Amino acid sequence: MRVLLIEDDEHVADALSTVLHQQGNDIVPVSTATEALADLEGFDLVLLDLGLPDLDGLEVCKRIRAASHVPIIVLTARTEEIDRVLALHAGADDYVTKPYSVHELRARMEAVTRRVCRCGAGSPGSAPSCQDTPEVVTAGPLSLDPRSRDVTLNGRPVQLTRKEFDLLAMLMEEPEKVHTRQDIISRVWDENWYGSTRTLDVHIGALRQKLGSYRWIETSRGVGFRLGAAVTAS
Repeated sequence: MRVLLIEDDEHVADALSTVLHQQGNDIVPVSTATEALADLEGFDLVLLDLGLPDLDGLEVCKRIRAASHVPIIVLTARTEEIDRVLALHAGADDYVTKPYSVHELRARMEAVTRRVCRCGAGSPGSAPSCQDTPEVVTAGPLSLDPRSRDVTLNGRPVQLTRKEFDLLAMLMEEPEKVHTRQDIISRVWDENWYGSTRTLDVHIGALRQKLGSYRWIETSRGVGFRLGAAVTAS
């Protein structure tokens, strides 16, 4: 895959670029946010360090997500839960703390790109090749377009991160079904997800907030979640 590596530590960037290149990837390293944001076209994945010299990595993550659906994996020394939560809200698809194993990073890269394929979103400007293009899904005033990855509520656009979109799409596919926590993690994050299931709760909370009602996503205690009664609200 073609990877944009945003890392200001030259030694880290060189070492990681060498290893990933040996594994068959095309690595484009940059050391500043300015370079990274100048051209996002044609990349299959972004590896993003948060400690950049010209702009905080969380802001970089937000700007990348606003401009592209390309998957983003954050690589950082920030280990606090709040940093992980903020990065996921900013649009990151995964979060890896330093020091990390290259083998783990490679597994996470493969997992993220598999999820992109399953959810029907390819690289910027390319059509998904792994499945037929799905149709627009509606639930009351809520509408979700898997092709453009647009969501509207009562005709107004709802801005979602990649994970929030994929989670909502799964719930809307079968609105009466209670999806178990493990099924959601396996589908939206990957069957080999290494992180805490707390990540799912963070995204459920964010979706409820953006949709304007707790009732949009119901909790089945001890089981999982399903699309809620708010679909009938006007």
